[in-house]
Amino acid sequence: YLHTGMEKQGEALTYMQGGTNVTRMDYLSPLNNELVFSMATEKLLGIDGDIPERAVWMRMLLSELNRMSSHLLFMATNGMDLGAVSMMIYGWREREEVLRFFQKVTGLRMNHNFIRPGGVAADLPAGWRDDVLHLLEMIPPRLEEYDILMTGQPIWRDRLQGVGVITPEEALALGATGPILRSTGVPWDLRRDMPYLRYPEVEFDVVVGSYGDAFDRYAIRLNEIRESIRIVHQILDRMPQGDFRIQNKKVTPPPRARIDESMEALIHHFKIFTEGFKVPEGEVYVAIESPRGEIGCYIASDGSATPYRMHVRAPSFVNIQCLPHMMRGGLVADAVAVISSVDPVLGEVDR
Repeated sequence: YLHTGMEKQGEALTYMQGGTNVTRMDYLSPLNNELVFSMATEKLLGIDGDIPERAVWMRMLLSELNRMSSHLLFMATNGMDLGAVSMMIYGWREREEVLRFFQKVTGLRMNHNFIRPGGVAADLPAGWRDDVLHLLEMIPPRLEEYDILMTGQPIWRDRLQGVGVITPEEALALGATGPILRSTGVPWDLRRDMPYLRYPEVEFDVVVGSYGDAFDRYAIRLNEIRESIRIVHQILDRMPQGDFRIQNKKVTPPPRARIDESMEALIHHFKIFTEGFKVPEGEVYVAIESPRGEIGCYIASDGSATPYRMHVRAPSFVNIQCLPHMMRGGLVADAVAVISSVDPVLGEVDR
C-alpha cells in the first residue's frame, strides 16, 4: 500500500516545503517531480522568465540523467520479470553509477528536494564534469551488451513481440503518453512538441515504435537512454557560468555562509523555511516529459503561502488504464510482460 495523500499534504505545506513532498511521488524520477512543481510555482510568481541560465541548464542535466537512471532500472526489472535474471544485476549496476553522481550533487541518492522554486539548491560540485563524462563513456558499451543479451535474443523477442498491443487510437483516447504512446508510432514528446527549459537548443530524436507492443516499449526506453546521452553531451558543451538560483530575496534564502555572520540573514533563512513566501492568486498548469510520459502539476493559489489546491497528472495513473486494452484476448502468462512494459510507479498512482 503506497497511498500517502500527497496532494492533500501539499495544501498544508508552503511552496518552499512542497519539494520534499512531490519528490516522493514517482520515486524513480524524483528530479522531474521537483522540476514540474517548481516550474508551476515560478509561473504563478511571474519569475519563470528570470531563472538564471546556469540553473536552467543544470535542471536539464539532472532531468536527463534521471531519465537514464529510470530507464536503466526498467531494463533491470523488465528483464527480471521475464526471467532474464542477469539483467537485474546489470541494470542496477549502471543505475548505481548515476545515483552516486546524484548523491555527490544533491547529498541524497533519491528524493533530493534539489530543484526548487527559483533555481536549484546548490551549485555543481568540483569535478562534476569528469563524473558526467565517466557516465557518458561507461553506459553506451553496456547498452550494446543489453542489445546482445536481449534485443537480438530470439526467446526475448518471442516473449514480447505481438504481446500487449495497443493502437494509436486507443492510446490517444485513453490519454496515454510517453513510451506507451510513442510505441504506437505517435511521435509526441513534450520536450519537442511543447518545449520547456532549453530543449529547443539541443538536438535529439523522438524515438517511436511501429506495432504498439511490449517489445516496442522496451526498445524505445533502451534507445531513449542513448538520446539522453546525446543531450547530456550537448549540455556539457553549453553549460554557462553564473548564479544557480534567482537573486530574489522573496523566494531565495541567503547563502549559508551569511547565516553565521548576519542576524538579518539568519532571520531571513528562518522565515523562508518556516513561513515560506506568498504566491499571487491564480491557477496554473505546467507539464513536462518524465520517463513515463506527461507529468503535469496544477496549482490553484488563494494568495497565501500554501496552495489552495494542488493536483498532479501522474503518467503512471493514466498509462495503467491501458492495461485492459493491452491484455484483452491475450494469455494469462503474458500479463506480467504487459504490466512490466508499462513501467508503472505505484507511488504516483495512489498519491
